[in-house]
Amino acid sequence: SALQRGLAILSALGTEEALAGGGLGVVRVAELVGREKSQVSRALQTLAEAGFAERDADTRCYRLGWRLFALSAAAGDARLLQAAGPVLEDLVARTGETAHLSVLDGVDVLTLLSEAPAAAVRASGWQGRRVPASCTSSGRALLFDHSAEELERRFSGSDLPRCGPNAARSLRQLHEKILGDRARGVAVSDEEFEVGLVAVAAPVRSARGAVAAAVNVSAPKFRLGAKLERTGRHVLAAAESLSSTLGNHSTLEAATP
Repeated sequence: SALQRGLAILSALGTEEALAGGGLGVVRVAELVGREKSQVSRALQTLAEAGFAERDADTRCYRLGWRLFALSAAAGDARLLQAAGPVLEDLVARTGETAHLSVLDGVDVLTLLSEAPAAAVRASGWQGRRVPASCTSSGRALLFDHSAEELERRFSGSDLPRCGPNAARSLRQLHEKILGDRARGVAVSDEEFEVGLVAVAAPVRSARGAVAAAVNVSAPKFRLGAKLERTGRHVLAAAESLSSTLGNHSTLEAATP
């Protein structure tokens, strides 16, 4: 059936081969699921339209989509997504800026939920979007506990993207930025993702203390730059609230020195 075919394709996109290679081409997926290429191609297009698969514009390979990650997060800990909506809405009310909830996906950040001020353009365009972890505040918040060696392993074989002018250009620079973030308690990005954009993020921790997600606020520098420190306190409070929901009642601090 079409459902069985779709599930088989998603299973193929979840194999170690697909995850390690950044996705699979239509021909390879067809080989793995034992179906005709035309059938698999149509099914992949349908899955991509629904957000369960994504097609890389450069390689034309398919990988698991953001909606599947959102469902996985919901299944893994429904409390987080249930609590995140009201917490992000409160954060927007306190800061007047757009707020996001994100998770780490390899070397990228995947946005699961966004809330924007009523007067602003809706932030739904960020949901399901992937951005590099190395040049975003949310990415560094998600990497809060990574040692230099762990960063080496995670980014092995991946060049750091050249995003904004102040983005880390090496893993050493990235680790130094993370150390500074730990000292502050929040990750601050100043024109690292793109020119004129600043952001602040804090990690959300599970009951065991592991980083499970990140909360962040981003806005143009001319608007947010002067109130970044105050905004950081609100972001930290929001992250602590979500951490408490997950059973972590300690103050947010890195689990490793």
